[in-house]
Amino acid sequence: MASDLIPVTRALLSVSDKTGLVDFARALAARGVALVSTGGTHRALTEAGLAVTEVSDLTGFPEMMDGRVKTLHPGVHGGLLAVRDNPEHQAAMLAHGIAPIDLLVVNLYPFEATLAAGRPAAECIENIDIGGPAMIRAAAKNHEDVAVVVDVADYGAILADLDAHGGAVIRATRRRLAQKAFARTASYDAAIATWLEGEYAAEVAEAPVYRALGGTLAQGLRYGENPHQQASFYRTAGAARPGVATARQLQGKELSYNNLNDTDAAFECVSEFDPARTAAVVIVKHANPCGVAEGASLLAAYERALACDPVSAFGGIVALNRTLDAEAARRIVEIFTEVIIAPDATGEAAAIVAAKKNLRLLVTGGVADPRQPGAVWRTVAGGILVQSRDAAVVDDMDLRVVTKRAPDARELADLRFAFRVAKHVKSNAIVYAKDGATVGIGAGQMSRVDSSRIAAWKAAEAARVAGAPESLARGAVVASDAFFPFADGLLAAAEAGATAVIQPGGSMRDDEVIRAADEAGLAMVFTGHRHFRH
Repeated sequence: MASDLIPVTRALLSVSDKTGLVDFARALAARGVALVSTGGTHRALTEAGLAVTEVSDLTGFPEMMDGRVKTLHPGVHGGLLAVRDNPEHQAAMLAHGIAPIDLLVVNLYPFEATLAAGRPAAECIENIDIGGPAMIRAAAKNHEDVAVVVDVADYGAILADLDAHGGAVIRATRRRLAQKAFARTASYDAAIATWLEGEYAAEVAEAPVYRALGGTLAQGLRYGENPHQQASFYRTAGAARPGVATARQLQGKELSYNNLNDTDAAFECVSEFDPARTAAVVIVKHANPCGVAEGASLLAAYERALACDPVSAFGGIVALNRTLDAEAARRIVEIFTEVIIAPDATGEAAAIVAAKKNLRLLVTGGVADPRQPGAVWRTVAGGILVQSRDAAVVDDMDLRVVTKRAPDARELADLRFAFRVAKHVKSNAIVYAKDGATVGIGAGQMSRVDSSRIAAWKAAEAARVAGAPESLARGAVVASDAFFPFADGLLAAAEAGATAVIQPGGSMRDDEVIRAADEAGLAMVFTGHRHFRH
């Protein structure tokens, strides 16, 4: 039975990230630990004046093939895998001159960083570590006898154990580090597998037999959707998509699970609007847009987005597709807002937001590409659902007029706008829009006609709050994320005063719905694309 205390007399260090390496190695040596190392790590330690055995002296083989082969040898893996109280293992070590390795310190070739930097495929492949993961897994498997470190943040914990326990590492530390080690290699391999799937898409099956997902802790969260739920935020590897994972938080209190979820929804929606074409603002509450608008400026767009549903906007998330300026910042901070997210912020705007100490301000460095391919993951009980990102964009769709009346130019522009927003509203989704702004949104209802009625009610309520003489739905257009299965939802929109409709089409009752639109004098176009969002 392995002891709770494992004395560390010999350590193998082989790291790509040399942060803190020399100080850590010097501290080990000062505590009587013999050092073994490889390649660049060996050079860094010897240049620092430390006595270090090169791994080639351990194995009897030089590094070869540009460093691809150096640690894959029984002299290394025997020292890591040998069970210390197993007589047969001890006899094998003695017979073959294998010395035990009590501590392994390895961090891997920077594959994820190379990928994120957009480097060529050949360079990415050269940064796939082989020997490192093999050693990590060997040491982690044998954690009852070996301590394994894969993160420079754990150097201090090792030294603290050595000092507190007479040069030994305790079992609890070894077990914690073993779990972390296997998670690290799993995350590393997941990044590689996901990249290869995209890189060799033509050769890879649409549904690979095995799926891997990994990430690195970005922050621990106070709790999840509710206080009794634990939660954490992880960043996945790969080419960075601007959004919450790339954002720098300039100020404000810590983001919560719900903040992150809602902010992601807001920024993905605002990224549908090309900042070179127009300023756009999205206000989100509980993962649904409650106001979206374009404008000549961010301030103009914000005012129009807020007018759609000023009640729901209280405590919401505000996403912008351009650099936050002082003019927009002053207006946004007038009401309670949880998060502002934008590609960037001027110094003056950041100072204005800073006056609200709890308000989070995030800058992403750019907007996301709505056409960018990628995968979306969701857990279900006992499994994972994976699908490609909804990269369909209304500007690329061939809109088909199906009614006697075709939409005029203004209606057509608003129809495209409304369908762009409907893509980001939970299904069943109904969006009323006029002059490049939402005026009523119905989201997430079990019945599409109920979503139509709620959107119409929201438009009437927004008019009441604004002191307008009639519902904002009068003269607006309507977008539906999926087809109208019956004419009732469409008729509800007509009764509210809408003049044109955009929907995917494809219902068994399309003819009935088209007749109803003609009888109501509506113009209607089919997109051929559905935007369910559950």
